[in-house]
Amino acid sequence: MKSKYVILASALLISVATFAQKDQIKSAEKALKSGDAQGAITILKDAENMVVNAKDVEQAQYYFVKGNAYLDLANKKVEEGKNLSLAAESYKKLIDIEKASGKVKYSTQAATSITEIKGKLINAAIADTQSNKSIEGAKKLYDAYQLDKKDTINLYYAASTYVNAQDYDSALAAYEELKKLNYSGKGTSYTAVNKASGNEDGFNTANERDLAVKLGTHEKPKTEVIPSKRGEIYKNLALILVQKGRIEDAKKAVADARKTNPEDTSLILSEANLYLETKDFETYKKLVGEALQKEPNNADLIFNLGVISANAKNPVDAEKYYLKAIEINPNYSNAYLNLAALKLEAEKPIIDEMNKLGTSAKDMKRYDVLKAQRESVFRSVIPYLKKANELDPKNQDVSKTLLGVYKALEMTAEAKALKATM
Repeated sequence: MKSKYVILASALLISVATFAQKDQIKSAEKALKSGDAQGAITILKDAENMVVNAKDVEQAQYYFVKGNAYLDLANKKVEEGKNLSLAAESYKKLIDIEKASGKVKYSTQAATSITEIKGKLINAAIADTQSNKSIEGAKKLYDAYQLDKKDTINLYYAASTYVNAQDYDSALAAYEELKKLNYSGKGTSYTAVNKASGNEDGFNTANERDLAVKLGTHEKPKTEVIPSKRGEIYKNLALILVQKGRIEDAKKAVADARKTNPEDTSLILSEANLYLETKDFETYKKLVGEALQKEPNNADLIFNLGVISANAKNPVDAEKYYLKAIEINPNYSNAYLNLAALKLEAEKPIIDEMNKLGTSAKDMKRYDVLKAQRESVFRSVIPYLKKANELDPKNQDVSKTLLGVYKALEMTAEAKALKATM
């Protein structure tokens, strides 16, 4: 008889706890409605230990109110990123609970809120990166990915932003995840200009975009092919691994990627870049040759061969590659700049010899010869520097070098005109 009383007492305790929990959820809802989201969260935290034993419907209600409270704080810009993530976490828990129980009451609203949070996280991340808060932006992009793992582009952007923030450990983890997913990012974008806002809006399909244009809300439709991002992903993955001294891991990562995606030329370039970083120039040249067989008109590849030739003190080959890059792409500003730099290297031995000369008649005669040679070097680089300056007028290195050449040749009018644009 005594044991029955104990069971009855336990049942009463559970009942009292359940009522207390219900009251706390109602109190939290009331606080939230009155605008006190922080107060609602405090009330819910007091009920946190009891919610585990509550009925499914009460657990769902608890996480729904909790998610709403965190979202309200985020909307008020109170620790926005943190509270958006906490809100999403609460909503996901309630969706899991209702899915397991088969009783759906809050899931639809929660799913809508999660979509809203994802958009807010992405917009906040963009604002962070524009304010040079890359680490905060990267975290928000990664949280947006966690909310919707089908939208893998947010993981890609998170990885890139972690690199910009120099948080290489987080970047490595994100790139490793992209590697597991064999993410490419290749596709097609469909855009049109919104007549009301003037912004370029994206559409899921060409039909959706064309319908908006037909309805008159949008104009200037554009279709663009989005190239594979695998090359960039594996290049950055390899660079981080090399930086950490894990060179063999870097080589294996890129080699494995090439086996999985044999037709992706960008991966050959990533592997070539890895050997360039590790100063294995022979393997680099071999891989670049392989890539050139697939893309014989790739100006970047040919330009890089010019850089390697220059570093190897082979100016003849370097000039040949730079000129070939310009032939393929007449607007390749770096090729013009490097050509000028290559030719300017001929000035140093001339100056060294001039500085060693004395004042004898013989030396003065030699000085005049060397001076003419130096001026010839300067005149030879003017076309390249002028073109580089035309293509990239904001590049101070180009304009300063060109100005120095003009002054050395006493081209006063040209120097004055250039200086006015700097």
